Amino acid sequence: MIPIFSAFAVAATGVAAFHWLALPLPWLLGPIAACLIAALVRVPLGSLPTVNAGMRTILGVAVGATLTPAVLASFPALWPTLILVPVMIAVIGVVGVPYFQRFCGYDFPTAYYATMPGGLQDMIVFGEEAGANVRTLSLIHATRVLVIVVSLPFLTSSIWDADLMAPPGAPATSIPLAELALMVFCAIAGWRVAKRVGMFGASILGPLILTGAFAVADLLHNRPPAEAIWAAQFFIGMGIGCKYAGITMAEVRRDLVAGLGFCVLLILLTVLFVEAIYGLDLAPGMEALLAFAPGGQAELTVLALIVGADVAFVVAHHVLRILVVILGAPVAVRLFSQTPRD
Repeated sequence: MIPIFSAFAVAATGVAAFHWLALPLPWLLGPIAACLIAALVRVPLGSLPTVNAGMRTILGVAVGATLTPAVLASFPALWPTLILVPVMIAVIGVVGVPYFQRFCGYDFPTAYYATMPGGLQDMIVFGEEAGANVRTLSLIHATRVLVIVVSLPFLTSSIWDADLMAPPGAPATSIPLAELALMVFCAIAGWRVAKRVGMFGASILGPLILTGAFAVADLLHNRPPAEAIWAAQFFIGMGIGCKYAGITMAEVRRDLVAGLGFCVLLILLTVLFVEAIYGLDLAPGMEALLAFAPGGQAELTVLALIVGADVAFVVAHHVLRILVVILGAPVAVRLFSQTPRD
């Protein structure tokens, strides 16, 4: 239990420091920065996976609450940008696999699953089955999410003047108790049902679907309160930072540096796609950036909520990205299992 208490204390210190310094997104970036620094100086850190997943249900409810009939009616018009999602994944693969295999010296399964911008846990599970280095995958994907999540707030604020200090929702006292209770029900029931049927991203997509049904039925008119979204940010940020717990200097020199180099490639590819989408007038620039940035689904959902972007647009593209990567992973596993390993 000591690593868990240490992580909470370190994350809370990060929040306080960011508030004191008036830095953006203190509830998200504060825990990330503090836990990362603590991990690098070998402070024992631990997390509670079930609690972390539970916090993600808040994001699912927040997105589902925005799915009004008018929003759903706009979904068919998203196809011009949705079809670019698998194209971008293919380009990332063509660039990333040779980078990790030839430049960084990774074996092919590790290079493939380090490259694919899917969910961390999914890529680790598939990668382990294919014979990849699980610790390397964990560090590479944690670095990818970390760099994207830290850089995007500054980009959105500097380019589009997004207000990162505004509350992410109304206070809990202003929301009817009946709707708060309904949100709790949607979070728990949606998560459990989605997990039982084996849905990927169950902690977000299950609550999203159930909450969306109530929103379309005109039974829910509010998003989760600001306090709940702050809590979700806190646990997500702490979880990202804690993934570096126990990192060695050898891993820093090999995996962390490799991950940072890959992030540079990802950022360049993202900018190219966003510029093309914006230039063709397919979507506003900020929405395109948040939708195509290959970060974590939960983390980018938080950013979309905070900056006031079109959350449904952003989430639709990330769901498709993760779906394409996950559906392609079993095929890759079978191919790798037939390939002699070094």
